[in-house]
Amino acid sequence: MSRNAIIEQLEAESLKKDCPKFEIGDTVRVHTKIVEGNKERIQVYEGIVIAKKGKGLSETFSVYRIAYGSRMEKVFILHSPRVVKVEVVRSGKVRRAKLYYLRGKTGKGARLKERYVSRQKLEKVLEVAEEKAPAKEENKAEEVKTEAKAEEKEAPKKQAKATKKTPKAKEPKEEKSEEKKEKSDEDK
Repeated sequence: MSRNAIIEQLEAESLKKDCPKFEIGDTVRVHTKIVEGNKERIQVYEGIVIAKKGKGLSETFSVYRIAYGSRMEKVFILHSPRVVKVEVVRSGKVRRAKLYYLRGKTGKGARLKERYVSRQKLEKVLEVAEEKAPAKEENKAEEVKTEAKAEEKEAPKKQAKATKKTPKAKEPKEEKSEEKKEKSDEDK
């Protein structure tokens, strides 16, 4: 084996399997692991992806945000063990590979149009998600069944309460209307 093949093999072992799909212009929420002394915690950084560089193990992406009047930009290594999770909050519609022009913009000028996904693509994504997690769906189906049974048990009680309340509420009104009629007859 050549030297490059050995390096590629080692890199392939270190790559994340569940790497999220996001593109430039997407608003993402990056969950990073922070170590402070003996304690570990997860910190969330939300912003717009303005650049993606590299490939393989050295792939990086830059996230830009404006918070409390200060502009910040962080570069994350995609396959780093410190990056726990990357969530796509919103997809942006852009026609550039790098969005460095956003650095100087604020307010409305820094906004991107939202990219909408077609139904066909959305259905494909949902099918893939269903294939990956069929056990979760079974658990959800069982939960829905138990909730339905609980509602069925409560439904007769609610109906009984409703029927008890309606006649009592109508009786006083009828008595009052009869009394009004009698008084009006007396007045004539």
